[in-house]
Amino acid sequence: EKPDMSKFPVEDTRNFSIIAHVDHGKSTLADRLLELTGTIDKTKNNKQVLDKLQVERERGITVKAQTASLFYNFEGKQYLLNLIDTPGHVDFSYEVSRSLSACQGVLLVVDANEGIQAQTVANFFLAFEAQLSVIPVINKIDLKNADPGRVEKQIEKVFDIPSDECIKISAKLGTNIESVLQAVIERIPPPKVHRKNPLRALVFDSTFDQYRGVVANVALFDGVVSKGDKIVSAHTQKTYEVNEVGVLIPNEQPTLKLYAGQVGYLIAGMKDVTEAQIGDTLYLRNQPVEPLPGFKSAKAMVFAGMYPIDQSEYNNLKSAIEKLTLNDSSVTVHRDSSLALGAGWRLGFLGLLHMEVFNQRLEQEYNTSVILTTPTVPYKAVLASAKLIKARRAVQKHLMFIDQNRVMLKYLFPLNEIVVDFYDSLKSLSSGYASFDYEDAGYQTADLVKMDILLNGNIVEELVTVVHKEKAHSVGKTICERLKDSLPRQLFEIAIQAAIGSKIVARETVKAYRKNVLAKCYGGDITRKMKLLKRQAEGKKKLRKIGNIEVPKDAFIKVLKTQSNK
Repeated sequence: EKPDMSKFPVEDTRNFSIIAHVDHGKSTLADRLLELTGTIDKTKNNKQVLDKLQVERERGITVKAQTASLFYNFEGKQYLLNLIDTPGHVDFSYEVSRSLSACQGVLLVVDANEGIQAQTVANFFLAFEAQLSVIPVINKIDLKNADPGRVEKQIEKVFDIPSDECIKISAKLGTNIESVLQAVIERIPPPKVHRKNPLRALVFDSTFDQYRGVVANVALFDGVVSKGDKIVSAHTQKTYEVNEVGVLIPNEQPTLKLYAGQVGYLIAGMKDVTEAQIGDTLYLRNQPVEPLPGFKSAKAMVFAGMYPIDQSEYNNLKSAIEKLTLNDSSVTVHRDSSLALGAGWRLGFLGLLHMEVFNQRLEQEYNTSVILTTPTVPYKAVLASAKLIKARRAVQKHLMFIDQNRVMLKYLFPLNEIVVDFYDSLKSLSSGYASFDYEDAGYQTADLVKMDILLNGNIVEELVTVVHKEKAHSVGKTICERLKDSLPRQLFEIAIQAAIGSKIVARETVKAYRKNVLAKCYGGDITRKMKLLKRQAEGKKKLRKIGNIEVPKDAFIKVLKTQSNK
């Protein structure tokens, strides 16, 4: 039986997100709210129910924002609560900002043991800038080292929210969860929408289903939509017929209609992945409206080359990337080609974890295998006198003590310094206590150099890199060592060199195969042996001049590929 959504007037509707730092218990709180409202059965197997992707289950993190509609009776009235569970890691902050567009308030979850961390601050300001109501929730009060009083003071100091507004809960044990739902109803305003106006729906997320086409997650700002309606996309100006509308509880539940103020899904026969743009506005065919502002496009921070292992797989990989970028619109895609690896793409990601998760999802959901080259960051080159350029690494901007045990540092970093393994190093040095968040701060001049890799004096174009002058020696040495391990030996010696201009900064040598020319000498004068060795050396020298070094593809892959041991 399809639920009748007209039973929920706008004043009885609440749209809210759960935001927090990674691992502060957002998804566990979402599980308890789903159980309490009877949306899912109460069993011991309910662990991160909204984390549906295989990569989320394996890594124990939320990667995609997920929506669920809850029906809750409070003081004799039935309310419709639309909950969006969001990721906590800095690399998925675009998911958070998009989810907030469909909400009027947020639950800001803070771990009673850890206190305020980097993403707590970053996500609070996303909600604050969107002018949403913020309800602070202190979670994990059941832990032995929990100190809710200390965390209340931190929240008051950093966010200027009175400590008596904090709700203390244990999502794991289900302690005090009722008061969270009551606070959502009492403190978060209903959406400001008009059901009598023409339809205006914002597409804030979408997925691709190979049988039904694009499934769009929509938030209705005005009007009503029902099955059979003819709707138009403001982005493509194409007209579609609505095949199905419904709510997510958390699985798809078709309904007769969706009304303004509600959040649900819509299927309208969009068969091409390019047709469903996230941030698009949908309206009825004969009632055009002013499009909603949509979303700022995400700014890619890490770039990596992606190539099919076999060029015959190019079209399959292209289709897989298109379908996955529909679901993860923060990835930027540009076609690229490499002399060594063939045709491929240059992809832009929000961070290193984002890149790893995207790669893992390609393998798990689309059964593709790819070569991913070492991540790089964008540079702007200004051709000027070398004397005008001075090198800069991290510069401290701000230091603030949140309380006796926690300090917040703000630094200006070159992106190249933090993008590969800074986060891992920070976690290991601080035994996992330090947290980290970053945002784009523009371009600055730096002492960067172009480093060439030479094989017997010939430049290998595919391995040319841009590095900071101070790091040139260590980076050059690493590349030379990797090449030495992966190049096959020849009948002549191969000199592998890293050079900046005409200056050689690192060198490795692949020794030649050589015949034992002294085998036939069983004694005799030393000059006879020297003569034979000298003749062999001259032959090798001549070979080296005319010998052509073919660098095999797997050698490039070993050098260019992201190093898992970092």
